Amino acid sequence: MLKVIGAGFGRTGTDSMREALNLLGVGPCHHMFEVLQDERQQKMWRALAQGATPNWPELLRGFSSCVDWPSAAYWRELSKFCPDAMVVLTWRTAESWWASFERTILSVIKASTDPDSLGVALVAEQVFGGRPDDRAHAIATYEAHVEEVKATISPERLLIYSVGSGWEPLCRHLGLPVPDAPFPRRNASDDFHAAVDAAEKR
Repeated sequence: MLKVIGAGFGRTGTDSMREALNLLGVGPCHHMFEVLQDERQQKMWRALAQGATPNWPELLRGFSSCVDWPSAAYWRELSKFCPDAMVVLTWRTAESWWASFERTILSVIKASTDPDSLGVALVAEQVFGGRPDDRAHAIATYEAHVEEVKATISPERLLIYSVGSGWEPLCRHLGLPVPDAPFPRRNASDDFHAAVDAAEKR
């Protein structure tokens, strides 16, 4: 059963949050990179994106937390399925999110020739209504998502985590001691493309 559900869009510090949750012992933490590296995961999540009935115990078997897409697209369902899990909404300003999204995830979506990939079928089509490259629309979608999470999840259960805030707010929210280590900083744009390239060569 999940202990932490990440509701933030990709490019809001989700990979850093994944590493932080792993270091805190709230892992393994599920992330898109796990899906890219595992054929079984790809098959299950693709089926879900195409409308299959979710089997959450199977989709997230072996994981104690999840962040990033694809799971973040199902934050509402997961928060109901795991009512005791804390919810973390990783956040950055809409403008800085768009700048990062455009350089990374959007470029991969545009280059994709696979309409069933999660980047296309889930992120581009379902999350952004087929308009991920429309800057104004994408930013409005991002901002509406943030407001929906805030309006849906109770304040005592929800942490809105601003990128760069360090350990204190996260550990306080989870009731865990602050580690004697710097907060992870992962998945800059170059790291993102390297990870995607490596996954595609598997």
